[in-house]
Amino acid sequence: MKFRLPLIALVLILSGCTFRSSGGTLPAASPESTAPHFDVKAGKYNPPIDLYTVGSVNPNLTFKKGESLEHNVHTAWAEERLGIRIRYLWTISGTSENYANKLRLELAKGNMPDVVTTRDAAIIQELIDSGQFMEVGSLFEQYASRVWKKAVAEDTSAWNAFVRDGHKYAIPIMDYEYNSDPLLWIRQDWLDKLKLETPRTLDELEQVMDAFVNQDPDGNGLKDTYGLALGFRNGPSTWMGDSSWIFGAFGTVPEQWNRRSDGTLEYGSVQPGARKAVALMKHWVQQGYLSTDSAWLDEEGAANRFVSGKAGMIAGPYWMRGWPLSSLTAADPQASVKAVAIPSGPEGTAMRRGTLPVNGAILINKKMKHPEIFFTYQNYMFDYYATSTGEFINGLAEGYDWAMAGGKATIEPSALPMGVIRVASYTLTFDGARIPSEVIKEIPEDITPVLLGQKEASRKEQFTGPPTKTMKSDGELLKKLEQKSFQNIIFADSGIGEFDEFVGKWKAYGGLSETSEVNAWDRSRR
Repeated sequence: MKFRLPLIALVLILSGCTFRSSGGTLPAASPESTAPHFDVKAGKYNPPIDLYTVGSVNPNLTFKKGESLEHNVHTAWAEERLGIRIRYLWTISGTSENYANKLRLELAKGNMPDVVTTRDAAIIQELIDSGQFMEVGSLFEQYASRVWKKAVAEDTSAWNAFVRDGHKYAIPIMDYEYNSDPLLWIRQDWLDKLKLETPRTLDELEQVMDAFVNQDPDGNGLKDTYGLALGFRNGPSTWMGDSSWIFGAFGTVPEQWNRRSDGTLEYGSVQPGARKAVALMKHWVQQGYLSTDSAWLDEEGAANRFVSGKAGMIAGPYWMRGWPLSSLTAADPQASVKAVAIPSGPEGTAMRRGTLPVNGAILINKKMKHPEIFFTYQNYMFDYYATSTGEFINGLAEGYDWAMAGGKATIEPSALPMGVIRVASYTLTFDGARIPSEVIKEIPEDITPVLLGQKEASRKEQFTGPPTKTMKSDGELLKKLEQKSFQNIIFADSGIGEFDEFVGKWKAYGGLSETSEVNAWDRSRR
């Protein structure tokens, strides 16, 4: 059994297993003295070869003493196992926005490493359009292993956003299916104390939220709790503190293109159902069920409100039990948190954001003389880590993400004094390697029927192509207009009439053109 939390993963390893490739072309030794020599018998480059990249040191990264993104258990493993020295031209601390801005600055200078990986959809497009990165479709066909190819093939739209004139310029980083589809996490101990049932509809949800706000569920004698924790800083459709399901109860999913019954695509945030959702959320703010500062909370801010015991519900993915919800139960052993289905709307409708199993992209510099080096690395991650075999059967690094106790592999805190260290964050693709359909092995057994019982509620983004002409010229303006309008209506003093003004402006400022372009793209694929 492999002990791996989807967002708390892994990466070093023991050394005594032989190299295996499942179908990709192994890099051959070159007669040129300067070319890397791959020792097939040893399964590594000999002498070791450098692979240059860049990296972001975000606040959630944790390291053992003496380790860093540049020098850690994974970089040591890569050199020992594969003969690949992972070198960083630079790293930058802070948010993903800091990383994106640094990439833009270095891109303008033409100072790009061998390989760039990023989750930022906008910067991926800028990198592709810079002309500094090579076509990778042919490389992928030549060098990628069978396991990796099969993983990418599970989602037919995976390459779409990275195609220019029929050629592929970035390799999709695959993610698990349903990895950020929201469930509703609820304080079961509060329900029990107040003798309430699990809410199944929005009406029942309101009754529960009212009790969580007005009946002192934490027993401290103060009116200091909220019904629902939301993070609206990055919009209604997000990976934690999500509110897409509230819109979904009225038949639309915001911030994405959805398919209508007639087969055409429409933008979810400007539909009549979105108006009803915004009006309902404003009502919840007025009732004190939502905090006004939810407008400015990001995903972790919303989670912090919940785990600090100040909110009774939060919507987020199946893996939240491991992080961050475990900090609530660790601080308060009496707290009990349960995952339940998202509630349905007035007509019995339930919808939510659906996960596209692509979590960024890999770009390879045109100046990289031997791109097969990267494929050697990533093939190994797919062939062993993604399949939980060989040296990665229990995880990536003993003493980091798993340990031995009583002769068995475990992730119990008593065996890991620093907790589970997510060494997968040190890998070049953030999560090591993931096969979308393998998610079923990651979902806790008691949560599986809750999540998969609402498969039809998950609605994926239907526009998966590169940005259209209008998106490039006016897309940022339209996003800011939407965000500001929703925040003003829900959390500030604007009336619901501002929604109608927003829709009119959205259409006039480029929304209608976007709609036409998106549907033209969609028709071209049929």
